[in-house]
Amino acid sequence: QVQLVESGGGLVQAGGSLRLSCAASGGTFSSYAMAWFRQAPGKEREFVAVISRSGGATRYADSTKGRFTISRDNAKNTVYLQMNSLKPEDTAVYYCATTKATWTLPNESDYWGQGTQVTVSS
Repeated sequence: QVQLVESGGGLVQAGGSLRLSCAASGGTFSSYAMAWFRQAPGKEREFVAVISRSGGATRYADSTKGRFTISRDNAKNTVYLQMNSLKPEDTAVYYCATTKATWTLPNESDYWGQGTQVTVSS
């Protein structure tokens, strides 16, 4: 059983930045690739970014590539999402999740955090 807790969300103006954190416990953090997803009201949950177990490989959604950076610190059991040049369309609840590799998506055997709200005003 793995527990994931996101933090760092908030209200920011367009063009601003936020750094989200996801702290893991209850498992071997370095055995998981880690992903960020987001969900806006009335929309499906959307992939944002994923990072490999050791942090050596990353993959991003086209809508966030060049603006967002995913990273991890295995010594702290934490994955981060640095978000720059934020746009109103980035407004959503952001979730972190475990996954098996950078080319896979979470399935029923993976774990999700509770989410943190990000609101970007125009």
